[in-house]
Amino acid sequence: MNWEDIVGQNSLKNLLKESIENRRVSHAQLFVGRDGYGTLALALAFAKEILKRENESASSKVDHLNHLDLHFSFPVFKANKTGLASQFFEEFREMILDNPYANNEDWSAILESENKQLTIYADEVDEINKKFALKSFEGGSKILIVWQADKMNTEAANKFLKFLEEPPKNTFIILTATDTDSMLQTILSRSQLVEIPQIADENLEEALKKHFQTSPEHLQEILFQAQGNWNTAQKLATSENLDSELEELFIMWVREAFQVKKKPEFLKNIVVWGRKIAVWNKEKQMNFLEYCAEMFRLALLQNYGGEELVYKKIQSGGFKWDRFSKFIHGANIEAILEEISHANYHLERNGNSKIIWTDLGIKLSRYIHKAA
Repeated sequence: MNWEDIVGQNSLKNLLKESIENRRVSHAQLFVGRDGYGTLALALAFAKEILKRENESASSKVDHLNHLDLHFSFPVFKANKTGLASQFFEEFREMILDNPYANNEDWSAILESENKQLTIYADEVDEINKKFALKSFEGGSKILIVWQADKMNTEAANKFLKFLEEPPKNTFIILTATDTDSMLQTILSRSQLVEIPQIADENLEEALKKHFQTSPEHLQEILFQAQGNWNTAQKLATSENLDSELEELFIMWVREAFQVKKKPEFLKNIVVWGRKIAVWNKEKQMNFLEYCAEMFRLALLQNYGGEELVYKKIQSGGFKWDRFSKFIHGANIEAILEEISHANYHLERNGNSKIIWTDLGIKLSRYIHKAA
């Protein structure tokens, strides 16, 4: 991965390059941010810079992810009673070569494991210890990149802490994580934190124009929805129906919510709605929460006469956008967005998805009927 291939993040790229130039590289670094912001892309470019300064021929090997001193660990499901990442390395390699901004949802789809919990297991950490007990193949540094380190289970995290505390000589460890809430504080305290912010809109726009042909209107819609996430932006740019599944579930909820006021028995349909969403992986569920929040904000703008700011309207399946927007106003928008925020908080902390979505669906059904 070349620095110039990373979308945006110019200040951060310069900071990382300077740390290598000045020999101020911590033995363990934690890149925190959404995958679509470039956490893994930056880790790859950082690793390449370290290795090529030791041996120029390393560049091509890192680009193809086949450098013998560059190792990867990532979440998987147990196959043949073991949880070793090496069983799925070729699939991981192909995904990252195709798109280093890929996220957990993409990885789950590749493994066809949408209903399985992807985890970094203790036996994977045992394997890391074995690999790093060996001498460097090329006589220089050895680098470990742990993608989605926040997916380590407790046993793995405790074992990894020991590796982190006493790493072999000339070893660099780069962890990536979406957030740090589920990680051991002792791991955090022994890692240099590098926060990866969302990509600036001007950088996303530049990249979209470079890689895709799209109308100015479509471009603005993508920028609004991507929220600084290059992975999301690419999917939106190549999708004929930008949010068909999310849109369908949003419409389903709105229609059931309007029925509940007169017919309480429709609450069972909201329970079914919540269960449909609860089977998704966490990242997809959180994406849906963002989608819902944005639709409510746009409906508020529509209701208050800001139609020129409404870049997207739901109009499929006979949905009456103008009629719906009249129910979103100053008396209920704050409560609606607050409930969505609470749901996001509990999902991030691995709460029970069925309970979270059922509770949210019922509460929002109550707020949508609140008088202005």
